[in-house]
Amino acid sequence: MKIYLLVASLLFHCILTASGQVAVQADILYTMTGDLKPLRHGVVLCSKDGKIERVGPLGEVAIPEGYRLLKAPVATPGFIDAHTTVGLSGILNLDRHDQEQLETSAPIQPELRAVDAYNGRDPLVQWIQELGITTIHTGHAPGALVAGQTMILKTNVPAITDPEKNTLRPFAMVASTLGSSGFGRGGKSPGTRAKSLAMLREHLLKAQRHLKKRTEAKEDEKPDTNLRLDAMAAVLEGSVPLLVTARRHQDIAAALRLQREFNFPLILDGASEAYLLLEEIKKAKVPIIIHPTMARPYGENENVTFTLAAKLHAAGIPFAFQSGYEPYVPKTRVVHFEAALSVAYGLPHEVALAGCTSAAAKILGVEDRIGSLKPGLEADLALFDGDPLETVTHCTGVIIGGRLVSKRIK
Repeated sequence: MKIYLLVASLLFHCILTASGQVAVQADILYTMTGDLKPLRHGVVLCSKDGKIERVGPLGEVAIPEGYRLLKAPVATPGFIDAHTTVGLSGILNLDRHDQEQLETSAPIQPELRAVDAYNGRDPLVQWIQELGITTIHTGHAPGALVAGQTMILKTNVPAITDPEKNTLRPFAMVASTLGSSGFGRGGKSPGTRAKSLAMLREHLLKAQRHLKKRTEAKEDEKPDTNLRLDAMAAVLEGSVPLLVTARRHQDIAAALRLQREFNFPLILDGASEAYLLLEEIKKAKVPIIIHPTMARPYGENENVTFTLAAKLHAAGIPFAFQSGYEPYVPKTRVVHFEAALSVAYGLPHEVALAGCTSAAAKILGVEDRIGSLKPGLEADLALFDGDPLETVTHCTGVIIGGRLVSKRIK
């Protein structure tokens, strides 16, 4: 019996990962391009190299012979979770076994790499993939002044043996936290907002001096590698953003001041009280990965609002949805729900879908590879038996790189 089950499992795996060309035909196809309006009876052809070959209405795009045809009532680009800790935090929620998203031995540790802790075989990764999430921006969690690095990768990567090949970005951002949730524990620094900003500013100044030496020195006089300063120097030279988790308005304002002072790319995370600083955020051209709607409204989140996404949209501020992280069960939410609840509180439907597809890809800097359905981009799709933002809808199939990696319902 065990041998039979093993053979059946292997055959099923082979069917899912077969490299033959795939065509997707959907009654409603959200390409997430242009005005975001969907195509009726749309078709997507996926090439052998895992890219999108053609997209258009069924009458204009013929399905060639030999393509494996997958039909669904609704199809979208693969969903993107714009900020999570999946792969560093696991499904069991056991501190010493599958929770490596936060190191608290020191307040500032930008040298900690997400690629060194990621476990792509954790069941939590497979679970979110089966819900249509094909790409995650994951890494070190909020909870320290500078927690470490994040990365962007597909949910079908079981292990990172070559960061450049196995990820979209092995070093995507440096994660920082301003506010009381970033204070040290047990009397450790920082213990106040003023101390947090002083420590972060001091580290940025050190990284600034290090970057200047590295840039101006002759080849044989360049400073030695310094993992901590090199990571923050990448922020200062603009190659990666500083992702600042800031919930209170004064912490958001502090992040904006730092950005003006050091001129680095900034992305706000959480931003529960961003509605109090809409003009300032828009002027600074800072995007927001908004707080999960299921965040408990107490402490720094006591002023959260379900209408934040709608307010940001009305103000013209770019935003994306996230599953987020909080140090209690459940640690991982689903971006479908976050988008859906925002629609219930005033956000247009297509804009909500963009918040976990095309808009998310743009904020993460990977829109040239994923996030929408157009020729040349990577063939990542999610198939649904109804509106993806309805709670009764099922994800019936997931395609990553032109390959069917999940098929739950016939």
